[in-house]
Amino acid sequence: MSRKYFGTDGIRGTVGDAPITPDFVMRLGYAAGKVLARRAAGGEHPAVLIGKDTRISGYMLESALEAGLSAAGVDVLLVGPMPTPGVAYLTRALRLSAGIVISASHNPYQDNGIKFFSADGSKLPDAVESAIEAALEQPLQCASSARLGKARRIDDAAGRYIEFCKSTFPARLDLHGLRIAVDCANGAGYHIAPHVFHELGADVVPTGVAPDGFNINRNVGATHAESLQKAVRRAKADIGIALDGDGDRLIMADASGRIYDGDELLYVVAARRKRTRSLRGGVVGTQMTNLAMAQALARLKIPFARAKVGDRYVLEMLQAKGWQLGGENSGHIVCLDRHTTGDGIVSALQVLEALSAEKTTLAEAVDFRLYPQVLLNVKVAGRPAGDVVAAAAVQKAVAAAERALKGAGRVLLRPSGTEPVIRVMVEGPSPAAVRKLASGIARVVSAAG
Repeated sequence: MSRKYFGTDGIRGTVGDAPITPDFVMRLGYAAGKVLARRAAGGEHPAVLIGKDTRISGYMLESALEAGLSAAGVDVLLVGPMPTPGVAYLTRALRLSAGIVISASHNPYQDNGIKFFSADGSKLPDAVESAIEAALEQPLQCASSARLGKARRIDDAAGRYIEFCKSTFPARLDLHGLRIAVDCANGAGYHIAPHVFHELGADVVPTGVAPDGFNINRNVGATHAESLQKAVRRAKADIGIALDGDGDRLIMADASGRIYDGDELLYVVAARRKRTRSLRGGVVGTQMTNLAMAQALARLKIPFARAKVGDRYVLEMLQAKGWQLGGENSGHIVCLDRHTTGDGIVSALQVLEALSAEKTTLAEAVDFRLYPQVLLNVKVAGRPAGDVVAAAAVQKAVAAAERALKGAGRVLLRPSGTEPVIRVMVEGPSPAAVRKLASGIARVVSAAG
């Protein structure tokens, strides 16, 4: 069944525009509640956890979800601002029917979204999302007064999640002697991340920890590396850590301010697991994973596979292969031996574990250089994106670029899943050559579209 509302990471859009409106979100809560009630065993009263990031619209959408779920006879547990992976953990730890996150991740405050976790802390299966969409087409019929759901707040949710994050770091190690700049993007991790690293012994210099409802991701966090660089230099920190607005994405910086992306950080964790013989299987990346990183893994004899872009697809491939480690260059890193989903704080701790245990630095641990990678977005309005990519002229241009790279680079054309755009990516050793090849292919794509 094709899905009308759910994308690869829940439902997302501009607040006030369909579907991110209070009436739709209330109906979504009701539909999700009805589906969960049907799945509850033996007439059990289902319960759902709701967390959110720091956007001002979170108050409105939280109330709408609560009303819809209650009308469907589902109890609601509210935790307020909480990183997305924190909601996944608490849903599993509290043995709840599902978890819901109100967040648009790294987007600006004008956007928001709804995403769901199942009882085991993983993304909802497609079949359940489809069932919720089907239930959205049915009228809202409030449960009887005796069957309405109740709502209550969990006051110690932040403390529970902080302890969980700390538990993923070896007890024999600590962070004493490290000065760490921590940028929380004015997002959901603002009252979590600094405490995790401080309680493990680090001298923490926090930034991006003053959310006002409007400043989430604004010139701070994982999507604004310059903020982390400034924070590291200003604090004279040994290392820097930046999360995005909902806390599932990570970048890091060394003392010089050099930024390390998700590919490089994933490599550090994988190499450590390989050396300690704790790596099960190989590593899953995506179509955007840098070729230099894949080659570095090959030198360590670590198997590597590419999934479609999106942490959801990384997770699906990990589960299919029985592997544990994967991620994206954007900073989503999945360590299934530590958590059921990508977690920026937990991923940072895995990198710090590798550096601490091996008494090394990020610059020494990342023993390769990423290839320059150029990504161009080309609008195509006249023809379907798939037809444009398959056009003879476009395929000829791609083949010519691949010949020019002589096996020392990659060309990737990928239709966007959200807009009429084809993403043209070229990577290789020479920045000038990569830019020239990408621009040439983009011109052909534009003409064919």
